[in-house]
Amino acid sequence: MTVDCIIEDDRWGDIDALADIATHAVLDRLGLEPSVFEISLLACDDARIAALNADFRDKPQPTNVLSWPSDERGAVVDGEMPMPPQIGPDTELGDIAIAFDTCAREAAAAAKPLRDHTIHLLVHGTLHLLGFDHQRDGDAALMEGLETEILGKLGIADPYKD
Repeated sequence: MTVDCIIEDDRWGDIDALADIATHAVLDRLGLEPSVFEISLLACDDARIAALNADFRDKPQPTNVLSWPSDERGAVVDGEMPMPPQIGPDTELGDIAIAFDTCAREAAAAAKPLRDHTIHLLVHGTLHLLGFDHQRDGDAALMEGLETEILGKLGIADPYKD
């Protein structure tokens, strides 16, 4: 797995290592060989992600994480697994952007370590690149279940538990 990190906000520190942990955990869980995939990651601040959110989702406010899959892989039937990626040399899965300010604020509000919350959001974004979504109830249940399972294997608490 190659995660090409562009770090625009130095407060992200070891985001490269966290991205490797998260992306490998997702691909391993789904039985996909990490070495053949590429993801681009933009580690930015709230101003940058707000601009991206406005440009791509018509929502001019910051968010924690955004993702842009390289191909449409979503499940046809609600709650079923999405189509697996077509594997070739250096298969690009897509792009993820993550905002430090929002992530730090959410982690503090939930009394969670920033590291754990960041890994959760990177797992979440990677699943989006692989066609998982949370727009329909069945898809949301599948995606949240996978997130919880993957994070549990990494020693991170269930982010959806109250």
